[in-house]
Amino acid sequence: MSSFECTDMTRYSAWSVFKNGLTGQRNWGRAWRDPEPKPQYDIVIVGGGLHGLATAYYLAKNHGQKRIAVLEKGWLGGGNAGRNTTIVRSNYFMPGNRAFYEHSLTLWEELSHELNYNVMFSQRAHISLLHSPAARDAAARRYNTMRLSGSDGELWDLPTLKAAVPHLNYAEDARFPIIGAAVQRRAGTARHDAVAWGYARAADQLGVDIIQNCEVTGVQRDGDNVSRLQTSRGDIAAGKVGFAVAGHTSRLWQMAGLGNLPIESHKLQAFVSEPLKPLLDQVVVFGVGGAHFYISQSDKGGMVFGGDLDWYKSYAQRGNLPIVQDVAEAATSILPCLGRVRLLRHWSGVMDMSMDGSAFICKTPLSNLYLNAGWNYGGFKASPASGWYFADLIANDRPDPVIAHFDLKRFERGVVIDERGAGPDPKLHG
Repeated sequence: MSSFECTDMTRYSAWSVFKNGLTGQRNWGRAWRDPEPKPQYDIVIVGGGLHGLATAYYLAKNHGQKRIAVLEKGWLGGGNAGRNTTIVRSNYFMPGNRAFYEHSLTLWEELSHELNYNVMFSQRAHISLLHSPAARDAAARRYNTMRLSGSDGELWDLPTLKAAVPHLNYAEDARFPIIGAAVQRRAGTARHDAVAWGYARAADQLGVDIIQNCEVTGVQRDGDNVSRLQTSRGDIAAGKVGFAVAGHTSRLWQMAGLGNLPIESHKLQAFVSEPLKPLLDQVVVFGVGGAHFYISQSDKGGMVFGGDLDWYKSYAQRGNLPIVQDVAEAATSILPCLGRVRLLRHWSGVMDMSMDGSAFICKTPLSNLYLNAGWNYGGFKASPASGWYFADLIANDRPDPVIAHFDLKRFERGVVIDERGAGPDPKLHG
């Protein structure tokens, strides 16, 4: 069978689970193939994370593209896809971001059915704690904008919040006194590795070659055109090339001879505790006074949480102790009941932090090279829409109006998309 034809994979259903249960679960097919790389493809996506896999899937499904390859230097889910806190939301305010993240949340709501794979998307609500009248006024402006643009959002007073999440630190002398919350009920969490596997399986069924352990080591150009990618598994020629490698984008950009990008690579740590009985049925977030913290509880019972970036630039996938202390202090200040809970593990993802805190989905100075980068803290929640619009850009060679401002030239125009209002300092856009 040609690798570009649809493969004969089992369609998951209640019946297939029952039938395979009768045979000791021995007759399941592979979730996706492990093909050898071919010498040439029409489209090559560099990066087998969520954005790269989603792009390949939508290229094949929405645009009927053939001869597509996804190149991943390690294994699927070994990069940022497996190193995040899995939060999904669309409570963005700025033009461009507002429509983009709302579309992404809409795709999340049907993603398990779309991929025929349970990505464990749980709409458990995203609760942003408010600590001052000024914060409440700012949240009211943001959430009214969301409601006017067809999304959901509401403000909770203190009694409503206490009834929903009774074990926060509501003391008047608390380090961060709480006066209410801004809530998006449709937001929630998903299972990061399940999303990667679901997109990989669905893309494979449409004929996409997913090639793991295939690191790009060089980019060959023919004038303003990428002619060939040098990889650890041989050279691969490509008609079109898309970069979707998060914190390592700058390295590939320099391989292509394009100089520097307005991106810095920083580490973002995440943590998970030992399993607990059901404690928190929502995503709780707060940020005030230099502190930044977010937490939810996984289906296994672990408390999954994180905070600020490690502020120095690095490509390492490990963190440092000052951030461990900072995040632990934020956790116990808002949820004192976690004080004796043991930390099970922690890890770091390499974040591509842009100058204004917003992403790039755009064409590049090279005629057949396309860029997907600069996701800052928003990469996981953006995955479906990122793949959707990046695929559309590559297939049609022009940006959809929703992502028209997600280009590298916005800084020349002075039209930045600064959701947080932090200014041109990448490390502040957490």
